[in-house]
This record gives sequence, structure tokens and C-alpha cells, in this order.
Amino acid sequence: MKYEPFQYQRFAEDFVLEHEACGLFLDMGLGKTAITLSACEKLLRDRFEVDRVLVIAPLLPARETWPSELKKWDHLKGLTWSLVLGSLDDRERALAREADFYIINPMYKEEWDRLVEAREFIARMNEFR
Repeated sequence: MKYEPFQYQRFAEDFVLEHEACGLFLDMGLGKTAITLSACEKLLRDRFEVDRVLVIAPLLPARETWPSELKKWDHLKGLTWSLVLGSLDDRERALAREADFYIINPMYKEEWDRLVEAREFIARMNEFR
């Protein structure tokens, strides 16, 4: 599907691109995921400012929303993702896969430990740019 953002979505995407750290506080259904993915797509493909993206999300959005949005929009075709969910072995395999997006849901204390390791892993990968 062709992504045709509304003016507020373009504004929000530009805001994300102009700020190293920020938050999007929009109501449900206003396109936060699409805005974020579009900004990340530009950082990955156009600006070459990042090599990988770590998405931290509640379980349902991690499992359903993010992958479906990545599949939905034409301008995101070719971007890859790995769901870092399930057992410890499943999560380790997911982190070992080559992907543009690593989507994680840190539910328990051990998940936060894995998140720190995931951040370190991605930081090491970005050193090779």
C-alpha cells in the first residue's frame, strides 16, 4: 500500500529525524508506528545514520503491529525484522539473525538483561559502518 502521510504525520516524522531522542504522543490509530517506521527507513536507507533499529514494545504490538506495518507499506519493502520473543534459545537465535529491525518485548528481569546485551550487540554492529 502506498504511504501518503497526512500533514501532521510528515511533521512528526521530521521531528523524529531532527531529534536524537524524542517521543510521539499521538492518540491510538493516528499512525505512530508508520511514522516511526518511515523515519527509521530514511535513517537506514537515505541518511545511512543507523545500521539497525531496536524496537521495544508491549507483547501484542511487538508480535502483531510492527511486523504487519512493515509488510503493509510499499516504501518499507525489503526491510527485514527479527522478533526477539519466546524462549531464551528463540531470542538468541532471533538476535543472531541479520535484520534491519530487532523487535523485543522485555517482560521479565532476564529480558532486561537480554536487552542490554542486544543494545551492546547492535552498538558493536554499528561500529562497522
